Amino acid sequence: MRGKKRIPAILMAVILGISLGAAPAITYAEPETDAGTAAETENQAVSEEAEKELTPEELEKKAEEDTYNMEIQSNSWKNWPQGPGTYGEAAIVMDAGTGSILYEKNIDAHEYPASITKVLTALIALKYGNLSDSVTFTNDCVSFMQAGDSSVGLKEGNVITLEQALYATLLASANEAAYAVAENVGKNAGQDYNWFIEQMNQECQKLGGKNSNFVNANGLHDDNHYTCARDMALIGREVWRYPEFLKMCQEQSYTIPASDTTEEHVFAQHHKMLIDVNKNYYEYAVAGKTGYTSNALSTLITMADNGNMKLVCVVLRTHGANIYPDTRNLFEYVFNNFQKISVTDEKKPAEVSEFIQASERQAAEDEMTGENSNAVETESQTENTDQSVSSGGNEYQALEDGYVLLPAGVTFDDVKYKIEDVDENLGMGTIKYTYDGHQVGSATARLSDEYLQKLSDKKNVDSKQENVDNSWKKKIKSGKIGETILNRIKQIPAFLSHKFSKKSNVEKYVITGGSVVLIILFLSLIIVVVRRRIHRHR
Repeated sequence: MRGKKRIPAILMAVILGISLGAAPAITYAEPETDAGTAAETENQAVSEEAEKELTPEELEKKAEEDTYNMEIQSNSWKNWPQGPGTYGEAAIVMDAGTGSILYEKNIDAHEYPASITKVLTALIALKYGNLSDSVTFTNDCVSFMQAGDSSVGLKEGNVITLEQALYATLLASANEAAYAVAENVGKNAGQDYNWFIEQMNQECQKLGGKNSNFVNANGLHDDNHYTCARDMALIGREVWRYPEFLKMCQEQSYTIPASDTTEEHVFAQHHKMLIDVNKNYYEYAVAGKTGYTSNALSTLITMADNGNMKLVCVVLRTHGANIYPDTRNLFEYVFNNFQKISVTDEKKPAEVSEFIQASERQAAEDEMTGENSNAVETESQTENTDQSVSSGGNEYQALEDGYVLLPAGVTFDDVKYKIEDVDENLGMGTIKYTYDGHQVGSATARLSDEYLQKLSDKKNVDSKQENVDNSWKKKIKSGKIGETILNRIKQIPAFLSHKFSKKSNVEKYVITGGSVVLIILFLSLIIVVVRRRIHRHR
């Protein structure tokens, strides 16, 4: 009996000894080398040396060619039309109504916006100010100006209207006017210039912008003042909703008349795609803003409407005099390669009872929130079938939705949908349509009573589950612990395979042999234990 009692102990000692002996064998690893990295470093050094021999003109030409040949992300999308190269390092074309991205090149890369910043300045001014408000030029509005800065010559003590200041900001890119707009709108809101800048950043974030930081209202260079093509397109899409913005951008020239405080100022349009006696004129362009600094290079935001599609195009950090041809090519790419399909003419999802216009949605939301309660309906609003609402004292025009933009030849049957942003109080939601994983449209929809009831029932069930005791007994019953153990067991072969992959043949034989011995000994131990228990019961 004593000998039999010693067997388990002996077996455990043998198992322990083999385990300890085998352990060092599985700790060895071959050192990793990266010859590719060294080669890349060497090639880069050679390239830099070669560039030192180039003239400034040759360097600029090389920069243009390198930029033009940069990857265009949307060209790798499945069944997507191949878009043109650009001399801008970042570019985007976005549908204004739905926010769908139709062309994408480095759209989230941080770039300096230069004076296209003023589009956001105008947006905040139209949102929080009234065009008839007075704008007084303080010393702060002009003291920062340097020789060569864009200006219309406005001076300390000048008093003009917000409308006049915005014309100077958008048409002539007057930096002193942009500063005065921000300072005075801030003061009229009971705040200051810094508050206005805060609103710029908050508005960008509200619109979905995630890669921007604005520190001034005019776009003069600051290392901490940056944006990206996607964020600027979102801003352009939003400011399109303000007809006054479009009206200002379409003027060929503007005059601030002389007054008791201000001399006459006359200035012209700077955006060449909007100047009708210019080789870069584009018949579908309806608004936009230019920008340039030595740090940002040329930047441009442009809105175009061909009567069927409303688009926003942004091109950033453009090398050479290519900003307008790039923009034209991008617009033509979309107009010629995509089709607009109304979803109201297609089979509706079962969850949807009817589609409604975006303007109706906006009006309903305003009624629910109590916003714009003091808005006065204008003549243009009553004549326009697309209803408008007022925001910040200025006319606000909702954009159309309820359609998809698809590559030519693609049918609506290839489109998938998902319902988002459900408002159960209004009984509405947004249907996002995708093609091969990319958003191609959206529609504001009134949801069916059945769908809303299902949502309500699900919420009630989820609420009850939150109040149920999650004890360890429940977890055992649910099988989660058993699942965890099973998953761990399933991972053993993969783990062993990984460990074996870098071993020599000798090491593999030793480990395999040791494992077999361990298994045999373990089984033997079990047999011994079982026999002893059987013997005891006898």
